Amino acid sequence: MSLTLNDFDYFLPSDLIAQAPLPTRSASRLLEVQRGNLVDRSFSDLPALVRPGDLFVFNDTRVIHARLHGVKTTGGQVEVLIERAVGPHEALAQVRASKSPKPGSRLRLAGAFDVQVLGRSGEFYHLRFPAERALFDLLEQHGSLPLPPYIERKPGGDDEARYQTVFARHPGSVAAPTAGLHFDDAVMAELKAKGADFAWLTLHVGAGTFQPVRVDDLSEHRMHREHYLILQETADAIARTRAAGGRVIAVGTTSLRALEGAAQGGELRAGAAETEIFILPGFRFRVADALITNFHLPKSTLLMLVSAFAGMAPIRRAYAHAVAQRYRFFSYGDAMFLSRNDEL
Repeated sequence: MSLTLNDFDYFLPSDLIAQAPLPTRSASRLLEVQRGNLVDRSFSDLPALVRPGDLFVFNDTRVIHARLHGVKTTGGQVEVLIERAVGPHEALAQVRASKSPKPGSRLRLAGAFDVQVLGRSGEFYHLRFPAERALFDLLEQHGSLPLPPYIERKPGGDDEARYQTVFARHPGSVAAPTAGLHFDDAVMAELKAKGADFAWLTLHVGAGTFQPVRVDDLSEHRMHREHYLILQETADAIARTRAAGGRVIAVGTTSLRALEGAAQGGELRAGAAETEIFILPGFRFRVADALITNFHLPKSTLLMLVSAFAGMAPIRRAYAHAVAQRYRFFSYGDAMFLSRNDEL
């Protein structure tokens, strides 16, 4: 299948881009998509879609204070957005400045500490932070929460809680696994009461998730790399679910990317690894039977992923329906429940 960027475009009125969370997490809407069928629901209806023996796989990453402002030794202003840690005191980062900082130069961040520019790694800068304190401790004290670029305001007090999932445990992401933002304690308890089980993985979302696709021929696109960890107990839970005839429900595209990336050899492999898997229509899914996800940017790799999972035509209809019914889009927006379309 020859696909171009325009195959994944759609019209989105700007006023449908959610700029803030709803008062409660599970008050968001949920669009159920099963082949050609669309059902408008509330996210609090999710337990009604669950069968005993289903397994939800959550990403328990925690968003770090990844954005820092500072100056170069020449006095020029810089903005640093951490991509990912590559050691206890080193990180890859996007650096915005009037002139690119050179290897060996130093940046004064938050008026509090200096970092050294070690060099470049592709589009990112390799930075060394002070050894006296742990990297994440420095970021927590001096950085700010990195809200996505389409949220046109500075982060506020509510974002500290609402741009984290209720099950966030392991710091390292620069963007929230947003499908998980809809879950609260009440929904989790109802899912358990319906006989569903939970499993966990960790994939640290990088800033590359917001990078646009810059080629029209999608065969030329290269994905950003993300680190994940799948525990053996999660792999075992998935095997038990499959053996018992239950469904594996990936909560978010990050969970799905980790699961499918870890199963590219045929069997799901537990452990720590990195994935740069690019999922397009025609991809063979090996693990996930259903997917909970938010609505994604036009021409984005995540829109391509859900089109591969549920089918291009069903996703086009679903997005047109969501626009017409004024669903809320992107990180603080509404959600979808997608069943894998095996008729592709």
